[in-house]
Amino acid sequence: MPAAEEVPEPMQMIQMLGAFQISQALYVVAKLGLATALADGPRSIEDLAAATGATPDAAERIIRTLAPLGLFRTDGERIEATSLGLTLAEGHPGSVRDVALWWMETHYAPFGELLHTAVTGENAATAHYGKPFLEWVTNTPEAAGLLTGGMASVTQSLRAAMFDDYSLPDGNLVADIGGADGSVLCQLLAGEPDRRGIVFDRPGVVPLARTSLTDHGLASRVDVQPGDFFESVPQADIYILSYILHDWDDESCLRLLRTIGNAAAHGARLVIIEAVIPTGDTPHFAKMTDLTMLAMTTGRERTAAEYQTLLAAAGYTLDRILPSPTPFSFIEATLR
Repeated sequence: MPAAEEVPEPMQMIQMLGAFQISQALYVVAKLGLATALADGPRSIEDLAAATGATPDAAERIIRTLAPLGLFRTDGERIEATSLGLTLAEGHPGSVRDVALWWMETHYAPFGELLHTAVTGENAATAHYGKPFLEWVTNTPEAAGLLTGGMASVTQSLRAAMFDDYSLPDGNLVADIGGADGSVLCQLLAGEPDRRGIVFDRPGVVPLARTSLTDHGLASRVDVQPGDFFESVPQADIYILSYILHDWDDESCLRLLRTIGNAAAHGARLVIIEAVIPTGDTPHFAKMTDLTMLAMTTGRERTAAEYQTLLAAAGYTLDRILPSPTPFSFIEATLR
């Protein structure tokens, strides 16, 4: 196969246009458990198909397509998953299987309306579902479960290493606003036995947090409170907004930040965990997820300057932005 730079540009474009087929093939691998079934070692295609409910012909052709991309190795009739392929295996370290299910079962179809977004400004998810995406998720239990699993997977895989060398600002009580299953707060408080916490999220979500906190041994010092973060939030010394602001337009973000400001004392600290878009044409994870925000929500990924402007308008001083080994950063601010 010629090197990437030797591939004619028309063929490069054909490959990009055909990427939807690859994402569907990856979804099949995740959904049927093809990678999971290979976690303990190679199997024959017949054995693999029988274990997962796939037909041998379809399984073989899907694997043949994905093997050149580095997900599988084939040796005669034996199929082996590579370390990359095992990121779609359930329960495997670094697995993003739940992200695959979340995206493909809730995002894939709405993206067919991206042209509608481009010419009308209405996001594709609203056009597809007939209501704003987050409203649809809240009222669809199976989708809410997919969201929680997907966000936990992001924390445990894409964002796990970012917490290794990070310490929260001073403050005893830490409130994770929109904290879902509490996985981020568990990371932040694991080595902080003197701090207490609150996981605050929608009533339909917080039961998952209680289970997670119990599993991590934090139930005795972390409370779980239901509510609407646009209406009110609990009082705390430090507020965590992890992967929240990018879901919302500037007006909604200002409303949320001011709701926190109304509950907090002067000098309270805010820690925002988001991917910050770099300037220029440098590749970055946030530039791809911004397309997701365009199609699925009213939100957006933001640059450092945009975060500074947003925080200032809501009454906060941006203290610093700490990059991490991951695509995500810690944005620290103080309530004026």
